[in-house]
Amino acid sequence: MCYDVAPEVDMSIRSNIAHICSEITSAARSAGRSPDRIRLVAVSKTHPAEAVRTAFHAGQTIFGESRVQEAEAKIDMLAEPIEWHLVGHLQSNKCRIAVQLFEVIHAVDSLKLIRELDKRASGLSKRQKILLQVNVSGEQSKFGVTPDRLPALVSAAASSDHLELKGLMTIPPFTADPESSRPYFVQLRELAEIEIAGRGIVPAEEMELSMGMSGDFRVAVEEGATLVRVGTAIFGERNTG
Repeated sequence: MCYDVAPEVDMSIRSNIAHICSEITSAARSAGRSPDRIRLVAVSKTHPAEAVRTAFHAGQTIFGESRVQEAEAKIDMLAEPIEWHLVGHLQSNKCRIAVQLFEVIHAVDSLKLIRELDKRASGLSKRQKILLQVNVSGEQSKFGVTPDRLPALVSAAASSDHLELKGLMTIPPFTADPESSRPYFVQLRELAEIEIAGRGIVPAEEMELSMGMSGDFRVAVEEGATLVRVGTAIFGERNTG
């Protein structure tokens, strides 16, 4: 879901958010979906807290970070009521802080992480929302569980006392052609329909699919994405210095 954009904020971020929201709405309607079912996650990694604040005042309320330590420092600087998502790979020794900071953790991909997150959420009396990351492309450079090992992770997450499994996440191979991502998005949706909705863990109408980034989010929306992770198209190129 996208929100009305306040006119007084930085024009580039304001116009970028408005454009992305328009594209999400268009893609959803062309696929016969309700735009309200899709949420934009503004990926703010490497960008300063002030850029997040600007985007928030442009109507954006969900932000994604990839590194726990960077997110912790940024969150400490911001008083705005932001919903924070962890969209990058999580190390088990960062689980305690991650559970404290994030509403949703997107990239859970091992039994070790499931057990550690459950333990840390128990200590905070919190029910932590998670997504399981699936490596549908088979790329060795990508994190994520392979499709054949997904059922075991689904069972472990669903039986955890303090985790709430909401759906799946993937990152397809990088390509300049958005259409090249479509088969991977289709595969993730089908896996979720079988392993999550099909097993009665999450109703189909509530299941989350985190897929699609700046270059291919329209295709992801057409194939069922409910969370699209967009960074560069909102904030510009990453600050890697």
